[in-house]
Amino acid sequence: MTWRDYHEVTKHTAEALRRAPHNLDWPNMPDLFRHYEGVPVVDLPADPPIPEISTLRLLQGSLGKTFAADGPSFLSQLLFYSAAISASKLAPATGNKYALRVNPSSGNLHPTEFHFITRGLAQWPDGLYHYRPSSHMAEQRAIGNMDCQLLCGSAPIVFILTSIAWREAWKYRDRAYRYCLLDVGHAWQALALSAGALGCDCLAVGHFVDDEVARLCRFHEDEQPMLVIELRGASIPVRKPDVCDTVWFDGLPNKLSRDIVVYPWIDQIQTATKLSAKASTAISSAEPPLTGCGEFKLSPPASSKRSFGEVARRRRSALDFVGGAQCISLTQLSAILAAAISPLFADFSATSFIELYLYAHRIEGLQPGVYQFWRTPAELELIKAGDQRVIAAGLSLAQDLAGNACVAFSMIGDLERASRAHGDRGYRYVHFEAGAMGHRLYLAAEAFGLGATGIGAFYDDEVHSYLNVTPEQGQVVYHFAIGYPVPDPRLTP
Repeated sequence: MTWRDYHEVTKHTAEALRRAPHNLDWPNMPDLFRHYEGVPVVDLPADPPIPEISTLRLLQGSLGKTFAADGPSFLSQLLFYSAAISASKLAPATGNKYALRVNPSSGNLHPTEFHFITRGLAQWPDGLYHYRPSSHMAEQRAIGNMDCQLLCGSAPIVFILTSIAWREAWKYRDRAYRYCLLDVGHAWQALALSAGALGCDCLAVGHFVDDEVARLCRFHEDEQPMLVIELRGASIPVRKPDVCDTVWFDGLPNKLSRDIVVYPWIDQIQTATKLSAKASTAISSAEPPLTGCGEFKLSPPASSKRSFGEVARRRRSALDFVGGAQCISLTQLSAILAAAISPLFADFSATSFIELYLYAHRIEGLQPGVYQFWRTPAELELIKAGDQRVIAAGLSLAQDLAGNACVAFSMIGDLERASRAHGDRGYRYVHFEAGAMGHRLYLAAEAFGLGATGIGAFYDDEVHSYLNVTPEQGQVVYHFAIGYPVPDPRLTP
């Protein structure tokens, strides 16, 4: 099987949705938090300082400064603004509360887990850890000198983002793997931007031998390594690394569900996109994307002084948007687009695989219509004129928020070009990039007091037909919407 087979069979169509309705098995819902039972747990300092760098400056590539004098303080600040719980919601029907996190997730199901290896971090034992967001603690899975050369050499902190596909498959079935990849992209940028706010350089590595990383970290069979991220920089408090052998605490991962339903398509796409020891370890360079221009040149971007710390903790996924006459300005749109396309730092990101199409509903100075965004020289090309609210909602599985937003997006991924460069592994990279762009859109919108939401469900081929995009040009991988959010009375800070 190839990525093409999986992508085709998981496309949404009205007929397929009618033919195979899905009732959620609530008693079998997966636990949203992974814990390792029987391992030491290390407290991370509470109430870490707020990174004061402005969100837009950070999104444009500037670095902030750390306040951390030691490893625990640094890790606490890093994770508090990238992966921690940020709020809760009360379900009126049951009275139950459920957690929201700094990094978003499809259906708030959070398949992504944060593991990390430290080497020479001040006042922190070298070893392998798992972040426990439910209590803002680190679970100590092993101490001593890990084989970091397998991952990222001598970096003092290396994160391994994993994915538990069952958490998404419980709700989204075979299409869930797409959402897992998008969520990894969101988590990657949440971590990278938090690191940048603390003055660190961050590099993501997607080209690694999956089974070797899983073996090194002793991951449970339900958990797959997706992205390795190294952090470096003078702002990380360091010491001389330990030289002692590795001592494993192992620990028993908690059981997530009573029963786990097997989805063969997910297993097959996971296998198809893995790299083996026999495969080439050299990453190929991708062809550059097509260039073009439009008739509408964007204005200089607006500014915002809202700090990254405030924005990261306040970011939410809007349930819907206020329609009516409220608009966003062209300068705000310029800033949001600039933030979305700012360079990503990864071994697969030398060239972009994502093109943005905009459904402009309510933008001051821009007539309603569908536009293609050309990165250089930051121009919009009008594809279709007229009110797009009904069609934007319809293409997004009849979700009103895509029409009530001020602007909605279709992210078109050049899957064929990614495949020519990286084989089936390129399928992951395209979705990682889309998720990363989505996270940057979230933060840029929040910097202006706007709301946003990612939309993973859409009628794939109807989007292609409406935008007149052929499979050779790309395929839709993500929808997104930005506007004025409807207040959510269930929210508790």
